[in-house]
Amino acid sequence: MKIKRTKFDIFIEVCCLLCLVGILIYLFVIWEHILEEIPGHYNAMGEIDRVTGKGSLLILPITTWIMYIGLTIVERFPQVWNTGVAVTEENKERVYRILKSMLGTLKLNVVVVFTYLTVNSAMAKPLPIWFLPVSLIIMFGFLIFFIIRLIKAK
Repeated sequence: MKIKRTKFDIFIEVCCLLCLVGILIYLFVIWEHILEEIPGHYNAMGEIDRVTGKGSLLILPITTWIMYIGLTIVERFPQVWNTGVAVTEENKERVYRILKSMLGTLKLNVVVVFTYLTVNSAMAKPLPIWFLPVSLIIMFGFLIFFIIRLIKAK
């Protein structure tokens, strides 16, 4: 089944690609100014609990690209999605439309979070204390929002 792309889908893709390309350009431009030792890991409070060489900074955008590509591929094959509700001929388009929007929104959230982590690590700064709770609230908030919409659409 092919799901039509909406303006929302296009907006999500453009935002994701701007972040993905932007972070690569950012790293290329500032590479010489990045400290030799950067944060390699943060604890739940946003404090740096491991340092590593600046070469490891490339792992974040590579991981982000892999997740983006993986989620983009999954978006294109609704027949493999676990919908959580019975899909009938009457609700098929609504259910898949909601799930496609959910996947796109989660994809954008992942890309933005990893982009922020990359910039923050490049600047060798600890994360703000609000970063983890806000990221989780946004992620689970979107999941809950779309699950409620999905249940109502069945």
